[in-house]
Amino acid sequence: MRFEGWAEKTVRVVSMLVTVITLIWLTYFFLESLISCLLLVWKHTVGRVDVPVLGAAGESEIGLIGWGGFCLAIMAVCGMRKRLEAVFHGKPWKWCVVLALPLLVVTVVTYAANWGAGYGILYRSGGNIGLYYDQIFSYVGWGVLSGLSLFAVGVYVFGMDRIYVEQEKAGQYQAQVEVYQMLEEQYRQAERLRHDLKNHVLALRGLWEEQAWEKLGDYLSRMEDNARFGLNEEATGNRAMDALLCQKRKMAEDKKVDWECDVRIPKQCRINEFDLCVLFGNILDNALEACERFRQGREEQGIQPFIRVHAGTVKSCFLLEVKNSMNAAESPKGRLAGKENPHGHGLGLLNVVDVVRRYDGAMHKKIQDGVFDISVLLPMGGAAYDMERVV
Repeated sequence: MRFEGWAEKTVRVVSMLVTVITLIWLTYFFLESLISCLLLVWKHTVGRVDVPVLGAAGESEIGLIGWGGFCLAIMAVCGMRKRLEAVFHGKPWKWCVVLALPLLVVTVVTYAANWGAGYGILYRSGGNIGLYYDQIFSYVGWGVLSGLSLFAVGVYVFGMDRIYVEQEKAGQYQAQVEVYQMLEEQYRQAERLRHDLKNHVLALRGLWEEQAWEKLGDYLSRMEDNARFGLNEEATGNRAMDALLCQKRKMAEDKKVDWECDVRIPKQCRINEFDLCVLFGNILDNALEACERFRQGREEQGIQPFIRVHAGTVKSCFLLEVKNSMNAAESPKGRLAGKENPHGHGLGLLNVVDVVRRYDGAMHKKIQDGVFDISVLLPMGGAAYDMERVV
């Protein structure tokens, strides 16, 4: 297992290096061609040189252009460091290999083309337009080729990342649908049990009067299995939400997380049940994961993590607020300031953002004293509201 983990990290690092080298290489070619072309034009127009030739007085001139382009290329790629880190963060090693192989081919081909051309002239007109214009056309052609290649590589790298994120989001939506269907079925089973409660009582009384203790025990066990979800503890006004919150409460109890829930779903709610399940489910899943990490290493200290869930109608808006314990070390500003690295906080948060945007709502997150607080405000009348003003 350790070897597999080391191998996966190695593949991911190598793939990132191939991507960075490809971007630097293509950026360098583009900048070198641009600088060389501009320098030739400057010598011809400002310096009054009829036929300027780069490197005519030695290789120092071309060397300076090369080093200058190389340094600018490194600076440009370093400026994209965070975005590139987000591309590879959390990706499986097979995805990294699929991404890196075409880039490796591009790097080899461009290097071979550059080596074959050297610093000479790619375009020769046979003396019809002169050496000066031969050089101009050569550098412009090489610059266009490298620029198009750089654009294609950028679209490919960030497009692959976007496709991966969308696929993961679609997979989570499908999982939400399956969970929703499962919870609905479990809730219907409990409803049928309560509906048949009178018949069950009569059957139990008959078994008790007959002193059929073994059959009585089996009967009670079957009733317990069918009613294993304590749905009465959640009374939100929405059956699907009752089932979902009941499941999350059970998970919190299993993880030894202190659970407090007060949710009221209005009867005339414009938010459909599926979006409510996506909203609550993803936020609570993140909260449970944070509490589990918080609890690790604190069992001996007797510190118990907590989750506080409150939701209801506030000034014609539906307000959801969830607070949970978290490690203080897990509060970098980047995770709260924006979505540059969605993988850092889990893809589930992207689904929450989608729901908030769909209803023209607002979302606010903050961390204070080891407590993560997320609030979601969704207007009930179709108009957007300012969260701070409403709350």
